[in-house]
Amino acid sequence: MTASASAIEIATWAAQAADSKKADNIRIVDVSERLAITDCFVIASADNERQVNAIVDGVEEALLTKKIKPVRREGGKEGRWVLLDYVDVIVHVQHADEREFYGLDSLWKDCPEISWTSVNEDNTESQPVEG
Repeated sequence: MTASASAIEIATWAAQAADSKKADNIRIVDVSERLAITDCFVIASADNERQVNAIVDGVEEALLTKKIKPVRREGGKEGRWVLLDYVDVIVHVQHADEREFYGLDSLWKDCPEISWTSVNEDNTESQPVEG
């Protein structure tokens, strides 16, 4: 089983919104074969708490324009690791230190990564969406 098309679309929108707020090392990971509770993780990071919160706000605003609201938001006060739960997609925005310490990238390294297209012309890390 792979992530649903709608989950991939939402995850891509979230990644692009994070990208527009200058998030670092943005990844979309298909966790659908490992977890029953969600299809995709979007993982992004920033160097400070203010930027973490700006990225989270940007993701929420972008998805709200598409009438998509998170069912839960965790960690917003601290600005170190914020989780946005969109049911089929979970967005993790972490301070760079938390990302390194908790190692979500290592934990889910066996799951396929979904490529996406950057909205930021300066971003050379993202790749075209698979077709």
